[in-house]
Amino acid sequence: MPRQPSRPRRRSYDQYCAAARALDAVGDRWTLLIVRELLAGPRRYTDLHADLPGVSTDMLAGRLKDMERDELVTRRRLAPPVSAYVYELTERGRALLPVLRALAEFGAPELGEPRPTDAVRAHWFAIPLLRALEAGAGRVVQVTLDEGEFHVRLGGGGVAPGYGDGPAADADAHLRTDAATARALASGELTLEEAVAAGRAELMEVEELAELAERTAPEATLQVT
Repeated sequence: MPRQPSRPRRRSYDQYCAAARALDAVGDRWTLLIVRELLAGPRRYTDLHADLPGVSTDMLAGRLKDMERDELVTRRRLAPPVSAYVYELTERGRALLPVLRALAEFGAPELGEPRPTDAVRAHWFAIPLLRALEAGAGRVVQVTLDEGEFHVRLGGGGVAPGYGDGPAADADAHLRTDAATARALASGELTLEEAVAAGRAELMEVEELAELAERTAPEATLQVT
């Protein structure tokens, strides 16, 4: 079946330039932040709206339609008994991760202290931390901040890097730190080794955690009894 022509764009730079063409698709306000959220996995509309503070429902709906038109996202219905639709990135949409990594690297030095009006979500640190953790190629690191948990999948062995909100069942290591240290790691002010040595971060292999749990379990039982 021949491919149906796409709907005409509402606006374009009308420049025969690859960068201009890219901005035609992702240069609108909120588009790349929607990509940031969907890089963590499929999301329902309500979840997207909750993690994009400041976007109106009309704006979000319009951007998602534009992104479907530009083949950046698809919308599918979840299998029963769940009665909900989710949005997820296409291969073309997932290809924007390096773009967001470059933007995060550019913007990290500008973060400073959070402003009173700033919303904060733990998984927003995932993309900036990919560079700080990339020495552990092929590993899955679960990160815990005061604001919540997320995990990063470090590229290697033919596997592309990525991240997800919440804990990871297949984590190889657990990193516990705070938002200020995560910001310093992202901007390059600190290395992970320096953060651990200074007591600003704790990194433990899953095997170490399992051994610690085995050692402390009897003590916890004695305390309860």
